[in-house]
Amino acid sequence: MSVVVVSRNRAAILRRCLESIEASDARATLQAIVVDNGSTDGSAQVGDDFPNVQFIRLPKNFGLTKALNLGWRAADAEYVFFLHDDTEVRPATVGILAGALDTHADAAAVCPLLVDGLGNPAPQLGSLPPTGVWRPATPGAPVAVEFPRGAALMVRVYFIKAIRQIDERYGQFGSDADLAAEIRRASRKILLVPAASVRHEGRSSYSALEGADFLSSRAVFLGKYQGFGAGIQARLAAVLGPLAGLRLGELKYTIAGQKIDGTQE
Repeated sequence: MSVVVVSRNRAAILRRCLESIEASDARATLQAIVVDNGSTDGSAQVGDDFPNVQFIRLPKNFGLTKALNLGWRAADAEYVFFLHDDTEVRPATVGILAGALDTHADAAAVCPLLVDGLGNPAPQLGSLPPTGVWRPATPGAPVAVEFPRGAALMVRVYFIKAIRQIDERYGQFGSDADLAAEIRRASRKILLVPAASVRHEGRSSYSALEGADFLSSRAVFLGKYQGFGAGIQARLAAVLGPLAGLRLGELKYTIAGQKIDGTQE
């Protein structure tokens, strides 16, 4: 199995994530990969303390989606476990998830239960098209879910290869929604396995550029799955929404079409 962690400018959080991976029951069979998205806070030096972790260091922030694609392409295993750097896995989690994929041929992906620092279910389940709103999952038996947060998601590598790659029109947001939609379109399942859990810190606020990136990604999603007209309407809403809410920082980026990596659409 391969684990891919994408990180940017969160050295202390990344260290905790890697320490949890090192303590995994399945560590002896794990390939651990960190894709560093142009960090400037010394995150690159974290790798010195984890000699068994492969670091891919990017010269700038290319956004989550491109980093994920670089990570899975470097993976040697048939399953890849995507993790955000603000997660900590329980020792048994990786093995439980891999076992679920082994025994459920109709599942293209599986995810653990996301929990907060107190062990309570954390916001995890969304709806398609993505709205940015998450609700906690319910502990219990494994169950198929429409769209789980991409903070912790194990996917069959052959499925990603079948769709060629995760669509890189998405920047920081949207890759998890697109994977969920592609899995749904292929008549496969994403299985939530509550017996496996991952602590997820999450964030309560985002920068203006990240807010604009979410709106842009939602427009890409709607255009791809609901047609050209829906995409155009979403792009108009991406301008009118920040304007009406006086979110001038977001408005600047949405009008310019600026992407998370500094390029423009």
